[in-house]
Amino acid sequence: TISSKILGEVRTMNVWTPPGYANAADSLPVLYMPDGGLEEDFPHIANTLAGLVKDKKIQPVILVGIENTQRRRDLTGPTTVATDKEIAPVVGGSENFRSFINDELFADVNKRYRTKQQKGIIGESLAGLFVTETFLQHPGMFDFYIAFDPSIWWNDKYLLKKASEYLDSFPSVHKTFWFAGSGAEDISQNVADLSKILQARNNNNLHWKYSNESKETHQTIFRATKEKAIIWTMNNLMK
Repeated sequence: TISSKILGEVRTMNVWTPPGYANAADSLPVLYMPDGGLEEDFPHIANTLAGLVKDKKIQPVILVGIENTQRRRDLTGPTTVATDKEIAPVVGGSENFRSFINDELFADVNKRYRTKQQKGIIGESLAGLFVTETFLQHPGMFDFYIAFDPSIWWNDKYLLKKASEYLDSFPSVHKTFWFAGSGAEDISQNVADLSKILQARNNNNLHWKYSNESKETHQTIFRATKEKAIIWTMNNLMK
């Protein structure tokens, strides 16, 4: 647990380390995940990583899951859309949540575990929105980003409308971004449009892949595509 001064609450982390970690001396990259509670997405991602590491399909990695307290508050940015504001008593706290990760969580994890500087983030739906928002607005925070069905309809597609502007100030260091969209009506076109923006920009320091998963639903896409997302990303990290 971490008593966060930024969030004003105690937050619970779940951490998975690969087999042999305790008896080794090497440092590992870290994959962070919102929706990382034991009753949320943490167990199936940890099991997926265990299988992929065992089969030598990816390099060993540490997984840090962040349990939710107020999910819709933490994973959404500000919005001017009335219907957006109806999804929870409080929304628009993503910047505060991001500050907690950057200013408090990173240091705590680095102190407790043998970590490389290399780190990434994975998320689906609103967590995918948070991943995409972080990628565009604060790209230096992580080295690699994985987003499934990101809810970029939020705030009248604000991220889509501002994407080119954000990419204008993209850092010169290399970044890797994998994202996918299901056949969900409020997701598919927006995610496809994001891929078109990235393609048009053609940033040399960005290695990205869009996976069109139109046969999947919003409920099935994460589990159906998580393995290929992680394999592609971990084996295509830009140095």
